[in-house]
This record gives sequence, C-alpha cells and structure tokens, in this order.
Amino acid sequence: MHDSDRLSRFLLQTAGVRGVRVHLRDAWRAVRANGPYPPAIEELLGEACVASALFTGHAKVDGRLSVQLRASGPLRTLFAECTASGTIRGIARYEGDGTGVSRDLRALGDDALLAITIENPSPHGEPNRYQGLVGLTSESLSGAFEDYFRQSEQLPTRVLLAVDGDEAAGLMVQKLPGDTGDDDGWNRISLLFDTLSTEELLGWPTDVLLARLFPEDAPQLLGERPLVFGCSCSRARVEGMLASLGAEEARAAVVDGEARVTCEFCGRVYVFTAGEVEHLLDRPVADVEPPGLLQ
Repeated sequence: MHDSDRLSRFLLQTAGVRGVRVHLRDAWRAVRANGPYPPAIEELLGEACVASALFTGHAKVDGRLSVQLRASGPLRTLFAECTASGTIRGIARYEGDGTGVSRDLRALGDDALLAITIENPSPHGEPNRYQGLVGLTSESLSGAFEDYFRQSEQLPTRVLLAVDGDEAAGLMVQKLPGDTGDDDGWNRISLLFDTLSTEELLGWPTDVLLARLFPEDAPQLLGERPLVFGCSCSRARVEGMLASLGAEEARAAVVDGEARVTCEFCGRVYVFTAGEVEHLLDRPVADVEPPGLLQ
C-alpha cells in the first residue's frame, strides 16, 4: 500500500466536515514485536495506536498525545502514544495468559478508565498538560471515542478503527464548528461513513477511499505526514527512574555487579555498573533528569 505509515488530513467542504485517515504497517509491526499479545489485546492495542495518531491530526499537538486504558481485570494497562513528529509507540500489560480479556470495553470492570492526554512543551519547564476522560459505555474503542468528542467538544464525530495482522487503520470525520456546509451535509457524510467496511478501511489507499466513499463531496487533501515507530526512552531518563526508586531499591536492582533496565516499548537495554548506580544516588536531585513519560 503506497500510503502506509501515513496520516492524511482532508476536507469535505460542501458538507462542512473535516477528517483524518491513518494507515500503519511498519510502525504497527514494530509495536507488535514487543508482544506477542493475545488476539483481543493485540487488536485493542493496534486500535489505540491508530487513535493516538488520528487525534494528533485533529488537535493542536506540539509535544505528544497518548491514549491510556487502565483496569483491574485481566487487562491492566493499554498505552499508545503519538508525537508531533509522527513517532508512535505502544504497550499492553495483562495478567495470566490474557485470554480472558474481552473486546467489549464494558466487560473490563466498573473501575476501567480510558484517558486522552496531550502534553505540549512550555517555556516554563513543566509541559502544559490536558487530560480528558472517556466513558466506557460503548463496547468498542471507536464508540468510546465518538462519545468523548460528542461530550467534550460537542461536535458530531465518527471514528472507525481496524486491525488485521500487520495492518492497522483508522478514519475520523467531524463536523466543522459553526454552520458551515449544506443543510444535509453531516447526515449525508455520517450515512456514507456507515457503509465503510473494515476491509475497505484497511485495504484502500487514502485517495481511493475518499473518492469512493464521498464521491459527491469533492474531498480535498489538506496535508500528509509520515508515521514511524519511535521511543522516547534515553539513558538520562532511565537514570532518573533509578534515582527515583530510592537507595534501597536502586541498589537491589544491581545483580552480579550491574543493573540492567530494558525499555518495554522498544527493547533497548541500559546497563549501569554498581559504581554508576552509587554515583546516581550521590548526585543532587536537581541534576538528575526526571523519568518523564517512561511507562
């Protein structure tokens, strides 16, 4: 597929609707490589990765946007992140073999929580952080995100997410603020959106998809950007994580003369000698980079 690992923004001007399409292949394969995950968890993680990218095409993101689900059942954590530069990473944590995890979000438990978080850089040091919580009254992530945008932004929004093996894709359309577009614009686009199958979403290139799905609304591409797997881990951040453990736990991490820390997102291994760990513990707190977004 010629537009794999790409985000495409478009406009349906006559209908007063804007949209974003995302298709992942290599980036999703790299996320999957940190598995293997049970089928239901893999599908949810793929959908979350696509959603995190979709939303960066909609919101103003200068830093990073993450989608995170937490629950106390077999699925503990689902985390996906896309940065303003187009790097994607994701991870899932679960108990046991994970086969008890349902694709129905309503079965994850009453305490399950889904959040969208945007962190943008600030000239004052600490990033500007905005977080919105998503109610889990829908069975699917697509439905949960539609509910979120309808309630938080009060704008009609449709979201379709799909995962099939090495392919993951998503489409989002949203009514423009104000009274733009013809009287039947949103209803027409929403009805056409319902005709799109997950197979078509995964298999059609963006230009073909838009032309076939919205033939009477003259889709206009507003811009595209590549998406790649990328991790924000660094030695400095791992140093911050070790220092934040405190002396007892940090020293306990030293086995056979060294502490080995593996990033769960990308698999990179950071090695610290016992002497380097002691040096970290002796450094002033202000000199140690905070762990930041290490998950």
